Amino acid sequence: MTYQTTMTTTGFGTSAQTVLARVGAFFSIIGQAMIANSTGQRRLDEVTALQAKSDAELAAMNIKRDDIVHHVFKDLYGF
Repeated sequence: MTYQTTMTTTGFGTSAQTVLARVGAFFSIIGQAMIANSTGQRRLDEVTALQAKSDAELAAMNIKRDDIVHHVFKDLYGF
């Protein structure tokens, strides 16, 4: 009795899959870095915008000038 299989053991398929997996992982890392950069830039833009406000405008928003960075990044610190 003979058994047939469609799997090849030449190694080419495995090698190609490995290369494709590494290329995919590379682009995934690039994408994650771009997302992190855009999020960080957005926060820095918000800090800059708040720092440009007058003390009266900040007081109306219940933000002290010393607390601007904490206000913008508070969700990262959890307090």
